[in-house]
Amino acid sequence: MKISEILKNRKVTVSFEVFPPKEWSKIENTKAVVEEMAKNDPAFMSVTYGAAGTRTGFTTEIARAIKDCGITPLSHLTCLTSTKDKIDSVLDEWKAEGIENILALRGDIPAGFEFPDGQHFEHAYELVQEIKAKGDFCIGGACYPEIHPESANRVEDIQHLKEKVDCGIDFLTTQMFFDNEVFFRFKENCLIKGINVPIIAGIMPITNANQIKRSVELSGCKFPGKFEKIIERFGDDPAKMKQAGIIYATEQIIDLMANGQDHIHIYTMNHPDVAGSIMKGLSAIINGKKRDIKIHAHEKQRKRRAPACHD
Repeated sequence: MKISEILKNRKVTVSFEVFPPKEWSKIENTKAVVEEMAKNDPAFMSVTYGAAGTRTGFTTEIARAIKDCGITPLSHLTCLTSTKDKIDSVLDEWKAEGIENILALRGDIPAGFEFPDGQHFEHAYELVQEIKAKGDFCIGGACYPEIHPESANRVEDIQHLKEKVDCGIDFLTTQMFFDNEVFFRFKENCLIKGINVPIIAGIMPITNANQIKRSVELSGCKFPGKFEKIIERFGDDPAKMKQAGIIYATEQIIDLMANGQDHIHIYTMNHPDVAGSIMKGLSAIINGKKRDIKIHAHEKQRKRRAPACHD
């Protein structure tokens, strides 16, 4: 199923991200992770793309494993270090596999990398255009609530995002953020600019101190004072930091949902226990929302069946 349809038909969605192994010998371990996470019934699961496109087959294999679990897969595709011919080959392979959903990304620029010729895409919007030309894929894009690290300012960042969406993006997924007010301001700016596609909030549970520096480097995000206190108090104790990180992420999601943001994507770091703990903390909220939707649909159907009253 296309993710655009899932987002349209299911008011509340929680999805997971996994990444493929660096070595083929570990592929079965990652499949076991997928199977364990699938027990939580995520709306879909995304799988990241091998570094510089060198492990495309790994992404395809994990996407296939996600499908085998009865979950809709979303395959990441980065274009920066892959030629157009390579991209077209991957798209043909995924089309043959029945993979309908692609998250179109530029990718990080490796140190010293130069575009050797016109065979490389320099921007994500070029990749979006290529995907649209190759088949009937559902295309997602990335966005940065705290602005892209390479953007000069927020106005420029939103303008570039608008241009990318207009090339054929069906939905957006945010990079991680830890302050919900930052997300809501970003979402409002998108609406003002006319960006009307669904926006999925990306949540990263910080469960160990090693993630902290890497998270900031990847997304340019900032930690609110509340979370800095958690890190300061529990960062040196792995068990306490893990529990505190899961609780913080769960509370962050609850606050988002309470304020009308019902599409959530969890960066699981391939930890089924973390994903499971968060889903357990949301169980009544998610099931309650689903139940409310079913009741509302039933009421509408009942009203349609009710006989007309005649004087």
